[in-house]
Parts: sequence; structure tokens; C-alpha cells
Amino acid sequence: MRLFVSVDPPVSLADTVETVQAEFSEADGLNFVDPKQAHFTLKFLGETNPERLNKIKTAIRDAVDEAAVDPFDCTIGGLGVFPSLEYITVVWVGVREGKGDAELTRLHEAVEAEMTVLGFEAESHEFTPHITLARMTNARGKSVVQEVVQETDPTVGMFRVDSVQLTESTQTDSGPEYETVAEVDL
Repeated sequence: MRLFVSVDPPVSLADTVETVQAEFSEADGLNFVDPKQAHFTLKFLGETNPERLNKIKTAIRDAVDEAAVDPFDCTIGGLGVFPSLEYITVVWVGVREGKGDAELTRLHEAVEAEMTVLGFEAESHEFTPHITLARMTNARGKSVVQEVVQETDPTVGMFRVDSVQLTESTQTDSGPEYETVAEVDL
């Protein structure tokens, strides 16, 4: 099973996510993510033996306890790209300044620590809380993406973060399908 640990905004924000994605409609070479599957990835685990599931669930509970994060409000907004505006592979919407950024980072750090103890590879890049809007498959639309990112500053909305999810991703012909395997309350 292919797994990741995430914080999932409510599906009610999907329409606004889709509106932000529409800002990039003129950009060739983008594959858009289903806005109903929007999420903040805290840790990508990848292909995982199902026999490890109970240990992973316990590790997530331990991480949430260790992070000591109370439920908080998170405002989704602002645009960015990975790895840079000159070489774009991912277009994303982030977190507005405030408590949400720090709290998501604390959750990520705690989950990262617990998962590396279980033998999952440590991340090699700095954590940036974000929701992926699209992946760039070729650079034909790069200038459009650059322009929208530099000149647009959307706010998707605010939601209450009160849990962390362990999610299974199943690849299908129509794209990935996500199913929550476990949920840990803050």
C-alpha cells in the first residue's frame, strides 16, 4: 500500500481550490490535481508493507502527542512553486502567515522523527506547508505560471485543523484515489 501522512482541509474548500487552479488555465504543460483531494502532506511514506500499519498508526499518535499541538485555525493562501521559478515542477498554494504555518511545521517535524525511527527515509529538503495545485510536465507554460505566481495572491479559505490523517493512495487510470486509513485527533 502507498501511504502518506497528511492534514486534510474540508472538501467544502474544493471549489475555491479549483478557482485558484483556473488562474493557470492558459499554461500548457500542467497536470492539475483533483481539488477534492487537496491536502497538506506531512510525510510521504511510499509503498509500505500492510503488516507495518499498526506500528505506523502508533507512531503517528506518538508524534501528535510529542508535537503537543492543540486544534488551530489555518488559512490557505498565497502561491509558490518547487523547486524555483526558473525550473518549475510543482505549483502550490500555501499557508498565510500566522499560527497555521508553525503548527503544521511542528506536526511535520514530530511525524518525520517518528517515521525515521521506523526506518522511513528522512526528507532531504526543508518542509514548506503547501497544497499541490498542479505538476508541470513540460516548460511550454512556464512564463504563464511565473506571471500568475508573481502577480496573484489568492486566499482559498480558513479551516480548523483538529486531526492528522494516514492516507492510502491508489493509482487508477483517472488518477490517484485517496482513502483515509487512520485519523489521530490533536
